[in-house]
Amino acid sequence: MAVTAKMYGNALLKALNKEVNYITDTIKVMLCTSDYTPDQDTHIYKSSITDEVTGTGYTAGGATLANKTITYTGSTNTIKLDADDITWSNSTITARYAVIYDDTGTDSTSVLLGYIDFGEDQVSSAGSFTIKWDAGGIFTVVAG
Repeated sequence: MAVTAKMYGNALLKALNKEVNYITDTIKVMLCTSDYTPDQDTHIYKSSITDEVTGTGYTAGGATLANKTITYTGSTNTIKLDADDITWSNSTITARYAVIYDDTGTDSTSVLLGYIDFGEDQVSSAGSFTIKWDAGGIFTVVAG
């Protein structure tokens, strides 16, 4: 199973237009079923997302990222966005995708940042559903 992470096409543009502040805004991760088809070009806001999971231990809209950081490494010209891992405890969930977004409280203005494709359905059954972010961060951007 290959896990992949991708940014939505407009995420950086929205950040540069000051519509997203990764550190101070409420950034969330929501889970979607395999019926959702990510589209990096046309999915800009949370209102584009379909097929969010439902299940015991999961709240619609997902979970808020805690202890968010942005770091820059000059030797590699790399910007890293990171946060604590996420766990839905005592949950019964089946998910294929995790979608990260800036929650404004309104779906039509909540900017999509990126998504994780787990490569196949991931399941928890009356247990913990955990997303462990890569050691390199949730997202990395290389200035080249």
